[in-house]
Amino acid sequence: MPNLGDEFPNFTADSTIGTINFHDFIKDSWAILFSHPADYTPVCTTELGRVAQLEPEFKKRGVKMAGLSCDDAESHRGWVKDITKYNLEQNKSSAKFNYPIIADERRELAVKLGMVDPDEKDSKGLPLTCRAVFIIGPDKKLKLSILYPATTGRNFDEILRVIDSLQLTATKKVATPVDWKLGGDCMVIPSIKPEEEGTIFPKGVRALDLPSGKRYLRYTPQPE
Repeated sequence: MPNLGDEFPNFTADSTIGTINFHDFIKDSWAILFSHPADYTPVCTTELGRVAQLEPEFKKRGVKMAGLSCDDAESHRGWVKDITKYNLEQNKSSAKFNYPIIADERRELAVKLGMVDPDEKDSKGLPLTCRAVFIIGPDKKLKLSILYPATTGRNFDEILRVIDSLQLTATKKVATPVDWKLGGDCMVIPSIKPEEEGTIFPKGVRALDLPSGKRYLRYTPQPE
């Protein structure tokens, strides 16, 4: 499994849109790769339907999306029809399904990327792919990974929140505090010296007065 900061492994695989070379697919964009245990399964269907609905939000952030499931591409294409029907009937959404689902029927990518859930097995007794989330930067390096068990659906609103934080902190000298949302106050990173605050943060810095006397909880409005 790749570690944070590693170059995300490249691979070539079949998908619902044909053969994909993952690095060529990403090009110089941000990207998210999210895996699923199997096609035609209930929790996975709700997740992929939600991502289809959220496509404009990912696109607005310049993030390319790709799913992955341990079935072949033909199975994926049939499943997409069910996902589209689910969105229409359950969510009253006519969102188009515009992102690829990568085929991994031999589980080669699942093993290579550390995405196997040993506690969940398919009908043949083989371990299912867990619900992994990989966010990759334009430099092809892994910026975030989250592993969910097969039985727990993800919250993609939270994943969008994380992307907002990653993209902001990649270029600004701030960190984002607990429960931060886009537009909220940020925290000044510890490496910024007090005498640098006025230059780097023209909107001002607010420091909390703590019993320790240490000036480390410093807030500033979100930089532009």
